[in-house]
Amino acid sequence: MMKSLLFSAHPTPPLLPTPRLRRLLRLRASSTSASAAAPPRAGRRSPRPAPSRRPSPSSLYARPSLLDMERERAARRADVDAFLASLGVDPGGLAGLELPVTVDVMRERAEFLESLGLTREDLAAYPLALGCSVRKNMVPVLDYLGKLGVRRDALPDLLRRYPQVLHASVVVDLAPVVKYLQGMDVRPNDVPRVLERYPELLGFKLEGTMSTSIAYLVGIGVARRQIGSVITRFPEVLGMRVGKIIKPFVEYLEGIGLQRFSVARIIEKKPYVLGFGLEDKVKPNIEVLIEFGVRKEALASIVMQYPDLLGLELRDKLVAQQSLFESVIMVSRDDFGRVIERMPQAINLGRTAVLKHVNFLTACGFMLSQVSKMVVACPQLLALNMDIMRMNFEYFKNEMERDLKELVEFPAFFTYGLESTVRPRHEMVSRKGFTCSLGWFLNCSDAKFDERMKYDTIGVEEMEAEESSDTNAFAEEVESEEEEYSDYDDSDDEFVR
Repeated sequence: MMKSLLFSAHPTPPLLPTPRLRRLLRLRASSTSASAAAPPRAGRRSPRPAPSRRPSPSSLYARPSLLDMERERAARRADVDAFLASLGVDPGGLAGLELPVTVDVMRERAEFLESLGLTREDLAAYPLALGCSVRKNMVPVLDYLGKLGVRRDALPDLLRRYPQVLHASVVVDLAPVVKYLQGMDVRPNDVPRVLERYPELLGFKLEGTMSTSIAYLVGIGVARRQIGSVITRFPEVLGMRVGKIIKPFVEYLEGIGLQRFSVARIIEKKPYVLGFGLEDKVKPNIEVLIEFGVRKEALASIVMQYPDLLGLELRDKLVAQQSLFESVIMVSRDDFGRVIERMPQAINLGRTAVLKHVNFLTACGFMLSQVSKMVVACPQLLALNMDIMRMNFEYFKNEMERDLKELVEFPAFFTYGLESTVRPRHEMVSRKGFTCSLGWFLNCSDAKFDERMKYDTIGVEEMEAEESSDTNAFAEEVESEEEEYSDYDDSDDEFVR
């Protein structure tokens, strides 16, 4: 058989290794020869895998597990919550808020806020204030407000009304509002007073209610140069919605007879009237005036003379004053309405002041019935300076030598300045030899009086027309002059202090 295999006509070729297998064989052979050639080191052991052991907790390089870290964080938060509860603050109000990890940091925040004048009740009402960092949030904001001129003693009230300011960014939130106020001609010295009075302003967006309210006021006739004064006196106007508050107020006043430009003048001088609730105060007060005998056609004049009347507890005042006038001066209920029409400020007159003026007039020789007639025609008699009234009456009695009945017919005589008007005009009339009523030479402008002094005689028709003229026209003129000097200085004292 072997022979047949060797001498076979078609022998089978031997199997050879593939090129890849040959390379592997060469690599193995070389590594085996190299290890055989290297002499073994004495005492060398084959490496063994190190057993897995948990690091000792006392090791400096120990890394706690996530579970341990969570437990430690929860324990610290529990300590902080316990401290908050000791302050009277509900920790639940700060749930989800990242708080300081230690009680010491939280105590620092609480003590800093208390040093500003806030109480624990304030912190309980707005616990988020404790979420502000003293150095990153509070100090920059308070430093900015202080540089503006906000007073230290005004900070507690400011923070109570708008604690969110502690979270604000000086650059992003506060500075643009201040710049807007200055752009509205609010003087730099008045800016801190505006912020003290209405701190919520610091949270407004410039393109929101502030811009629309000012645009509407300018649109109805408020002078652009008066906008700064309006904001200073009543910054709350910047937060009033035009459609819900300002526009309905303006339209209602127009409905009772005021012209739009007259409403604008009222807002310029007393912008706080916009804060009187239309449904709660304004409309009920107008209805009460009508109820007490004021004519509808006189409502506009009353509001122009005394806008503050719209925000008073009017019914109680009118009841008391009507009783006073009826008992002391014998003014009837119908005449009481005329008194209010001519001088609506009469609702604020005290009993002492009324009695003092009535006693003076009766001491001058007037009967009480005459005093009643004089007060109805010119209610200002009850509010005039007693010294001025006394000097005018002495001049009338000693120099003019006229009958007291003339004062009953023209009680406004007491309202004129003796040296500025009464004496010079009376002397000129005397030199001309005219015989005329008090109203003819007093109840007119200087230009009109000078024109009359060019007459040779006085026409009977002119005299009769003058005597029959309504004294109310003069009364309104006197009231408007008084408002020029006394209206707004008093109201500013409360705000600027």
